Amino acid sequence: MDMMDISEIWEQLAWNQGGKIVYVILDGLGGLRDPHRGKTELQAARKPNLDEIAERSSCGLLEIVGPGITPGSGPGHLTLFGYHPLKYRIGRGILSALGIDFPLQPGDVAARVNFATLDGDRQITDRRAGRIATDLNRKLCRKIRENVRLDFEGEYFFETVSEHRAVLVLRGTGLSADLEDTDPQNTRMAPLDPQAKSAEAHVTAKLVRSFVESVERVLADERPANGILLRGFDRYQPLPSLYDRFKLRGVGVADYPMYRGVSRLLGMDVVAPPGGLKERFRVLENCYGDDYDFYFLHVKKTDREGEDGDFDGKVRFIEEVDLLLPHVMALEPDVLVITADHSTPAAMGRHSWHPVPVALLSRYIRTDDVFLFDEYACAGGSLGRRPGLDLMGLALANAGRLRKFGA
Repeated sequence: MDMMDISEIWEQLAWNQGGKIVYVILDGLGGLRDPHRGKTELQAARKPNLDEIAERSSCGLLEIVGPGITPGSGPGHLTLFGYHPLKYRIGRGILSALGIDFPLQPGDVAARVNFATLDGDRQITDRRAGRIATDLNRKLCRKIRENVRLDFEGEYFFETVSEHRAVLVLRGTGLSADLEDTDPQNTRMAPLDPQAKSAEAHVTAKLVRSFVESVERVLADERPANGILLRGFDRYQPLPSLYDRFKLRGVGVADYPMYRGVSRLLGMDVVAPPGGLKERFRVLENCYGDDYDFYFLHVKKTDREGEDGDFDGKVRFIEEVDLLLPHVMALEPDVLVITADHSTPAAMGRHSWHPVPVALLSRYIRTDDVFLFDEYACAGGSLGRRPGLDLMGLALANAGRLRKFGA
């Protein structure tokens, strides 16, 4: 069957009864074997609880978008939630804006922003400006809003997200999001010029070019954040919610704004920023009950350590998460899923196309011979290697939330 259609069948079969589903998503969890240690980060970590879950589960590997395709975090999460990544394409800017409770209106164009460090030749030396403090970010955003004016029939908004991240929102008539990123995803080169990908986007590209030039003039005396990089342009249109599609009342527990944005985009309630990792697990425990059927707990730092190329840091954080998993297991959800939205191997320092391990635990699964939760052990599991979109259908079925198909 065409995978573009399978989630529509789940929509037809979904009913408002059945058990509870808990997703624990360890962002960027997948890795590669370190040449000196001969192990991936998951293999190197001491993780008795993850291994116990794997032993009791059906395991496998998820190819999030498709062979050789490196997913962004947005399409990665949407896929896991049952939204086909080729049909539901949402730019990072929209997710960032929703994640900070920005009141987007249909037709708004948004882009994710990185504050960056540029040298005297306008070459990028740090794409994240040393991960500046959020307080400094707020000061810079205020400076930009007070000093940058744009000549168009509309208005712009420039808001802090966290650390080096911000969001640009353009509101007006005749705007298009069909623009190339200005972030080259590399250092030792200049930011890319805003380019229109269609004739309809030329006016917006010119507007964005004017904005970037003005911002660099305003930030010329700032260090380390004296430039900006834009990516993930998109035009906001609401999506059908998890309840509309699968009859799931969802709640998202996440600290990073983008993942809070994903949750809001799909109609989930979003818990206020709960602080540290332990607090997030406690929040999940506290909101577990009759109000929700679907629980999404997001863990970010596995991805961040991978992007920083910190193998040992990623190992330590996996071990920290493992110590907290008994809080989730004690809830005894009808379905528990442990997986990732993409791989971020420390050996590469960026997202990659490699499939991610998955463990699905319910009373109805067929256990397999997998006793360790890692990329190599899960490859031999009963779920096999399958598209990431399959996960939501399997979760719904194991929770008793899908009717029989046909007579």
